Amino acid sequence: MRSTVTATTSDELKAELLEIALDAAHRAGAFLRDGRPDDLGVAATKSSAVDVVTEMDIASEKLITGLLADRRPHDGVLGEEGASVEGSSGVQWVIDPIDGTVNYLYGLPSWSVSIAALKDGEAVVGVVHAPMRAETYRAVLGQGAYVNDRPARVRPAPAFALALVGTGFGYVAERRARQAEVVGHLIPQVRDIRRGGSAAIDLCDVATGRLDAYYERGLNPWDYAAGDLIAREAGALTGGRPGDPLSTDLTIAAPPGLFEPLQARLEELGAWHD
Repeated sequence: MRSTVTATTSDELKAELLEIALDAAHRAGAFLRDGRPDDLGVAATKSSAVDVVTEMDIASEKLITGLLADRRPHDGVLGEEGASVEGSSGVQWVIDPIDGTVNYLYGLPSWSVSIAALKDGEAVVGVVHAPMRAETYRAVLGQGAYVNDRPARVRPAPAFALALVGTGFGYVAERRARQAEVVGHLIPQVRDIRRGGSAAIDLCDVATGRLDAYYERGLNPWDYAAGDLIAREAGALTGGRPGDPLSTDLTIAAPPGLFEPLQARLEELGAWHD
């Protein structure tokens, strides 16, 4: 059945939202790449002492939200670092100004700017810009996914035992311990596990065939909104527990044929709870 949003959101609107998302992501990415201070420090913490916010997270979000307010002042905004605007247009922007903040803090290259545009609650545009990779991943609902100007496509599903699976860990000690238990059970059953540190990039790595699958507990909408659309438009299935959409409880992405056994195994292992 064709999505209501696909049918009712005009190509002109989707093209406008994509152009704005690309502009905002590239401006923020250049600012973060070129403006990172040598003495970058922690500006605040969130869920725990190791869940950090830097001054650059805050500045990046202000840059993005300022551009959005100028270009589309009636849209809603939800940002990781506190931006929250209700809006009246039916369009909501979901922003992660630096996805992979700890990587960025330490000077590791796996970080990104993630921007999604939702229309009436459904993602219609997703952009993930990874400056240190010189790659931009993008998708428009119903129009496929791309990395730079090349079409993005998931790998064909391998046998479960040959799957390269990405994951991530939370910042609260009790949750991390439980997540480690799940990984301990899963790793002997697959090819290997990868932990990159940016959920948005991990989802895009599924979309481009660099990972066979990805799962994580504890993500927020700004972590997955753009990457989820990109992965789906590249041919992945995404979801959470059986019958549920992806959520903070559990996010899974994999091609058909691998998604189903991975979801079933994660359900058996209780990956959706601490």
